[in-house]
Amino acid sequence: MSTVQLRRPPVGTERPEVPHGARTSRTRLRAVAERYGPVLLMYGVLKLAGFAVFMFLLDSAGDFRKKNPRFGGGEHAWDVLASWDGWWYQQIAAHGYDPALKPVPGATGLITLEGNSAAFFPLYPTLMRLVSECTGLGLYGAGMTVSVIASFAAALGIYTVTKHLGGHRAGLVAAGLWAVWPGSGTEWSGYSESLYTALAAWACYAVMTRRWLTAGLLTCAAGLCRPTAVALVAALAVAAVPSLRRREDGVCRPLAAVAIAPLGLFGYLGWVNYRMGDINGYSKLQDGAWAHKFDWGVHTFDVLTSIPVGHFDYRFAMPFEDVIGVCVVLMVPVLTVLLTRLRPPAVLVVYTVLSYLMVMTTQQYFGNVSRYLLPLFPLFVPLALAMRRLRWPSLAAVLGTAALASGSYAGYVLFVLGVP
Repeated sequence: MSTVQLRRPPVGTERPEVPHGARTSRTRLRAVAERYGPVLLMYGVLKLAGFAVFMFLLDSAGDFRKKNPRFGGGEHAWDVLASWDGWWYQQIAAHGYDPALKPVPGATGLITLEGNSAAFFPLYPTLMRLVSECTGLGLYGAGMTVSVIASFAAALGIYTVTKHLGGHRAGLVAAGLWAVWPGSGTEWSGYSESLYTALAAWACYAVMTRRWLTAGLLTCAAGLCRPTAVALVAALAVAAVPSLRRREDGVCRPLAAVAIAPLGLFGYLGWVNYRMGDINGYSKLQDGAWAHKFDWGVHTFDVLTSIPVGHFDYRFAMPFEDVIGVCVVLMVPVLTVLLTRLRPPAVLVVYTVLSYLMVMTTQQYFGNVSRYLLPLFPLFVPLALAMRRLRWPSLAAVLGTAALASGSYAGYVLFVLGVP
């Protein structure tokens, strides 16, 4: 009877046993990469294409070289990305706030107050300062780092919300639309749009999945980012009502979320008004220094009735970008109707409608409306569900062409032809 003798490998050639914890971590990382890698790739490739065209247009025109670095100028093309509002954010990151209402001597027109950094909310410049101190990057590099990382986080949030409603392929398309949407030129710049959209998307997803405390904290953070977060606060509160009525998640968590959500927004506004010694100080600053004020939609109506007849004699007229703005403004109601026909969670509809109404009822530079409406990511959902039927070559052609064109309509128009 023969026996089989098992040979042991020579000493030193044994494969080391991988600890169970390491195997688990590696498996999780692989699963995360397989799930989210395509989303990041989709967004990153499309955004990079548009960004490259934007930089090419800036450099080839060269107009930025003749402008003040604070107002769309600089030594290099990329300096433009941190001008306009980006300049204010860098000032806050470097010097903090000193809220005040300072009249412009002898001013009698629209602008009667000196600009003050208190008009800009604190979360983005705070992160900019934190990244700068932790990495050694200058404030410009730190601000760009925050914006780029936040833009990918927003893409993941938009993908996750859309996937929840229409599947993986629709989620990928929605992430791609985020890269090419009108106003997307501010996603990789010294602006807060990417950070706010990331917080809003994940807050809405937290509501959709009934993670109430997470939703409340994210909404609170969004309120430290942009004043339009009031729409997100209201959307969370509306979504909490059915849950409280049916007691699906108890009472404490939804109520806690509703209580936490407005703290960031109203906390900052309250602090600014207190420091200014005026209960309406923030609104007066926006009106007197930037001519931004609630006007029941009078200015928007003036623009929408002037451009179709070829008149550009309204306030803050900038023809090229205003035409793009009109197209976006008219597109939103159509997409909102298509969104509601899908019967999505109430938080998405309320957030979209209120955000839109806030922009439409405010006097402002109409040419920037595509930027102000950029965070309305639920509008991507009906388009993504329709476009998911396209084959990959067709989808690549549509989104790829839009990405290249976005370098102009979503980048150059905003930063050079308009006044962000």
